Parts: sequence; structure tokens; C-alpha cells
Amino acid sequence: MAWPAAYGFTIRVLIADDEPDMRALVGDVLRRAEFDVVEAADAESALAEWRARRPDVVILDHLMPPVTGLHIAEQILGEDPTQLIFLFTAMDERDVREPAEQLGIALCVKKDRVFELPDLLRDYVNRA
Repeated sequence: MAWPAAYGFTIRVLIADDEPDMRALVGDVLRRAEFDVVEAADAESALAEWRARRPDVVILDHLMPPVTGLHIAEQILGEDPTQLIFLFTAMDERDVREPAEQLGIALCVKKDRVFELPDLLRDYVNRA
């Protein structure tokens, strides 16, 4: 049986990344794992999509000019402190972990772990 569809629901994920290739890769990995995916290319569209769709999980690129993923997460968590957010970064995740944890971000994930995202998402959603 495929997960999550086998359980009668699909996890909705918003991916916000300014790099089209990375956004497409993450989207493809998650769609193949049967997640419902919405994509955003910048902070403004990420916030608009989040407000319109209220996804189960938000994956934010850390460096997405003109603001950071931390800034977007702060706005989202200010409106909904229960929102599950992953910060997706090319940097060493230790550099952003402390400020991310202080905001309430669930997990910092390096971009080279893209193929682990389906399992990471399932683990966190199952805990919620």
C-alpha cells in the first residue's frame, strides 16, 4: 500500500524556493511519494499560497531574496503558531538551527538531503 493515500488522506506541502530547478526537484520527489504539492517562487507568493491553502507542511528555502526563510517563517508562525515548517538550506544547518528553533521551526534540512524529505515529512506529521 502506498502512503499517505492508503490512510485516506494526502499531506499538503507548500514548497517555497526561488531556484526553479530546486523547486521542481523537491516537488517531483514529493509528488512521487504521493504528497499534494503547491509551489511558490518568492516570499510574497509563499505567504499568499500559505494563506489560501493552509498546507500541512511548509518547506522554506533559507536564502530566498529579498528575505530569508526565517523571516517568512516568523510571519507564518505569527499567524499560526502550530504550522509545521521545515527550513531548507544549502548552508550548514548548524548556522541557522538556533534562530530556527527559537522561532518554532520544526527542522532545518540541508538541500543535499532532498531525497529524505518524504520520510522526514511523514515522521513529523505522524508526531503532530
